[in-house]
Amino acid sequence: MTDDTQPTPEEFADLESLLQYFIEENQEFLSWIGTTVEHIGEGTMTLSVPYDEKLSNKRPTPSGDGRADLHGGIAATLIDTAGGLALRTAMDNPFDARIATINLNVNYLRPAVGDLVATANVIRVGGSVGVSEIMVESTTPDGETREVATGQGAFRIFRPE
Repeated sequence: MTDDTQPTPEEFADLESLLQYFIEENQEFLSWIGTTVEHIGEGTMTLSVPYDEKLSNKRPTPSGDGRADLHGGIAATLIDTAGGLALRTAMDNPFDARIATINLNVNYLRPAVGDLVATANVIRVGGSVGVSEIMVESTTPDGETREVATGQGAFRIFRPE
């Protein structure tokens, strides 16, 4: 592969590595926050972002030793991204369409103080609109995993004519 050519899907061992390559090469923000593709299945997608203090809301804690909460926008980014990408897993030609967010709803349940994992499940893929539900979990430094946010996204699907 030369510098001016893009790899083809056939050059990757699986969909996860193909999507990871796409994120790293084409999605600077997702790459910067450390987004990793964990799983792709039919109608489902799991992405993660590791805890990083640069993504946190630093504020004093009473004891001064608490870990800073991750900014809620990181969970919202995972909800948006996983929800839209999951739609592609339920499409006959996932590489032929463009997808744009129409509406995003995020419900924050508790602060996230560890790695984030977002799992999206497709509710419906129509001719021009798709809907996904997404759950975000965070694992605390002591190993407890809890839901920190839920969301739903509606996405416009632009199919070739």
